[in-house]
Amino acid sequence: MSKIILKAKDLDGYLTASDNDYLARMDSLYRQAMVSFNILSTSRSDFELKREEDSLIDLYNTMGALMQELCAAEPRIQVYSFTTPQENHGEASRLIAKLRDLDTGRQEFVYYTQRAFELLFNLTFAGVGRPKKNYLIVKTPVGIPVQNYAVHKIPDIDDQLTDTVMCVMLRGALLPSMIISKEIQEYSSSGYLTPFALFKIKRDDAKSENTMEYILDLDRSYFKLEELDGKNLVFADPMNATGGSLVTIVKYLLEQGVKPKSVKFLNVISALKGSLRIVRAIENVTVYTLWMDPVLNERAYIMPGLGDAGDRINGMDEENDPRDMLRLVSDYGTNITGLYRSQLRVIEQTVLQH
Repeated sequence: MSKIILKAKDLDGYLTASDNDYLARMDSLYRQAMVSFNILSTSRSDFELKREEDSLIDLYNTMGALMQELCAAEPRIQVYSFTTPQENHGEASRLIAKLRDLDTGRQEFVYYTQRAFELLFNLTFAGVGRPKKNYLIVKTPVGIPVQNYAVHKIPDIDDQLTDTVMCVMLRGALLPSMIISKEIQEYSSSGYLTPFALFKIKRDDAKSENTMEYILDLDRSYFKLEELDGKNLVFADPMNATGGSLVTIVKYLLEQGVKPKSVKFLNVISALKGSLRIVRAIENVTVYTLWMDPVLNERAYIMPGLGDAGDRINGMDEENDPRDMLRLVSDYGTNITGLYRSQLRVIEQTVLQH
């Protein structure tokens, strides 16, 4: 078969009764929040606006506490603001606010995406308070009175980076995958340059959240099964809405006999439901997310979400002329292609040698 299809009802079969109870409670709270949204967007009364703002803050605090309670019981869902020190939370919150903002343009959106995935890399790999360190000795531009060098300590995470493969779910995931690959290269004592596996997968947005289908096109994907077996598979995507794309790909690989050492999924924003589906469907996976949003709408978009992250990073395709991988790379421009030159060379080889 050249196409693998997963249906939404199959995804929901992985959720437990407790999961569904939490999701129902979250939906109820968010429906209350939408009442406040409506008043905030239409009212001209200062008193009414202040009342609804206070109500909205209380609702978001309640939803946050509920998500934190659930994630505390599931260590394979790691949320930045739930696991890092309190003093780190403001930076993540500000980043998410800028990414959500309708007024954030494409170049600025790319900038904040890069910053977000650098934080996610630290959450996933570098950790907090690791006792073992590597040393970097750097030659500086200062040559008077002698050539100067600087010594810097970084976490020794070579054991986590070995045998890592970046797995790209195309379009919106391309740039985030390049960012994480470069971070791995910079933190590795050997300058490890990750291989790439490229998957062409889409969901049928003509369908509702309950009838959604996830379609993996093998003819337009670029990977070798033998190069994924026994490896640490890392997926990086701005958004995790339903979890369906990741589950489709990983389940296919497992059915083909691939046995990953681990699977890591890095997201800027992940919906609660999507995170739960992933960890219930796949045994050896951990979801790392900078921010967790509470619900999905009937079209399976994250709420409050940030829109189509792929279009905001890459720009929109023409309806009858979608770009292939190499055209997408060329559209990034010299600033991006110069920064991720090594990663792009590997991606080019992966596509051309397929």
